[in-house]
Amino acid sequence: MRDYDEVTAFLGEWGPFQRLIFFLLSASIIPNGFNGMSVVFLAATPEHRCRVPDTANLSSAWRNHSIPLRLQDGREVPHSCRRYRLAAIANFSALGLEPGRDVDLEQLEQESCLDGWEFSQDIYLSTIVTEWSLVCEDDWKTPLTSSLFFLGVLFGSFVSGQLSDRFGRKSILFATMAVQTGFSFLQIFSINWEMFTVLFVIVGMGQISNYVVAFILGTEILGKSVRIIFSTLGVCTFFAVGYMLLPLFAYFIRDWRMLLLALTVPGVLCIPLWWFIPESPRWLISQRRFIEAENIVQKAAKMNNKAAPVVIFDPMELQELKLPSQQKILILSLFRTRNIATITIMSLMLWMLTSVGYFALSLNAPNLHGDAYLNCFLSALIEVPAYITAWLLLQTLPRRYIIAGVLFLGGGVLLLIQLVPEDYNFLSIGLAMLGKFGITSAFSMLYVFTAELYPTLVRNMAVGVTSMASRVGSIIAPYFVYLGAYNRVLPYILMGSLTVLIGIITLFLPESFGVTLPETLEQMQKVKGFRLRKNTRDSTEKEENPKVLITSF
Repeated sequence: MRDYDEVTAFLGEWGPFQRLIFFLLSASIIPNGFNGMSVVFLAATPEHRCRVPDTANLSSAWRNHSIPLRLQDGREVPHSCRRYRLAAIANFSALGLEPGRDVDLEQLEQESCLDGWEFSQDIYLSTIVTEWSLVCEDDWKTPLTSSLFFLGVLFGSFVSGQLSDRFGRKSILFATMAVQTGFSFLQIFSINWEMFTVLFVIVGMGQISNYVVAFILGTEILGKSVRIIFSTLGVCTFFAVGYMLLPLFAYFIRDWRMLLLALTVPGVLCIPLWWFIPESPRWLISQRRFIEAENIVQKAAKMNNKAAPVVIFDPMELQELKLPSQQKILILSLFRTRNIATITIMSLMLWMLTSVGYFALSLNAPNLHGDAYLNCFLSALIEVPAYITAWLLLQTLPRRYIIAGVLFLGGGVLLLIQLVPEDYNFLSIGLAMLGKFGITSAFSMLYVFTAELYPTLVRNMAVGVTSMASRVGSIIAPYFVYLGAYNRVLPYILMGSLTVLIGIITLFLPESFGVTLPETLEQMQKVKGFRLRKNTRDSTEKEENPKVLITSF
């Protein structure tokens, strides 16, 4: 019996058909890049202060001193959420008293911003924060907006695989692209924060589903050698390209509704891809739709100038149609023994805390000193060399050492930010980007490491459960950014400490490089780092390690 790859080997690995599928599916990932991070500009918080009505009978001196000062990062700045009691200072103004000279400002009674806020328009003309005044008592809604988006990502990752298994890869790919684009468009018409956020959850569901299904479709259509490149440099790099386009759009479009409108356009431009991207022949075969699968392969052969057999898919010959009985696996299998449970718990921590670092640094990029748009672009740009570095390291070096190494690099430089004087802003930005490089590299290697640690029986479940932990990390990440409003370096201290901690924990995991992939849970228990690696080195010459590299989305 021959499997699908053997049956379709006559197509070749890298003909015009494969190149077309590679680039079109990768291009379909671009909208995911800017939709996944659009919240950094949509929900940005400009500088603000309490509004003092023009009708208030105040002298120019009292109007200029109507806002109390507070200490922030070692310097005095106007308070964002308090003002001196308007009735009191109006009375002082009417009496001709001067602030600071006749009246001790520190003794004056204060009140909240009863007349709303004045927002700076130096960077943003409008955001959802300025639209619905999500500051002061309501500032908790800003990180919650991001967290709920990632909650949608969590839900979408649950259902995307099941939907594509039932209804087909191509149909669900374009359906989820339509959900992502359509509900982003509907957000433009939001009348309140609640409506915006509910729609944002649905956008998150479509965003991850589109990404996952495009990844599945590409790996099923492309050959073995191209599949590795597609799942590393293809998907990841085009995601980063979309991420880089976000600050470009936002720089020229400073109004959040117009920005959302502009971000929906690339999704609409993906509609013509329907006539160029085929359904997965593997999925069609699994549904016993052999004629449709043959037609797709025949067209691919014609595009590649290859002669196709008269009968390509013989139902009696296809290995995929065999239905071997499989042992029922429960999630508790990941905790069956003390050793397996320890590995699972450490893996869950590794995924979750690495995700926290990745998303917190990405969401916090516009809050760094300097130009918000340039910082966001640099945060996206640094991902490209991070993916390439991770791919190169995975070819030849032990997994736990390279993952721990880049985590130590990322966490260490983040801890150094607190030592940088405020005048050296460029150095802080450089360290933050270097931290993003290390954490992104580690994040992109986790799929490979996890898949190699667990036996075939529970491998898919292990990767699924641990990647779910990364979704939890992304939900938590916005609150790390939120802490920056109270202390500029606190998020970096926390992220750096947790990243170094998880790097240390990684060193206690078994090594999987050069070790035969376990087939049963019993074999997994024998994985004891270097000891097993030494004993099995000779037997692993024929074993092919999976080299699948996927980012957080």
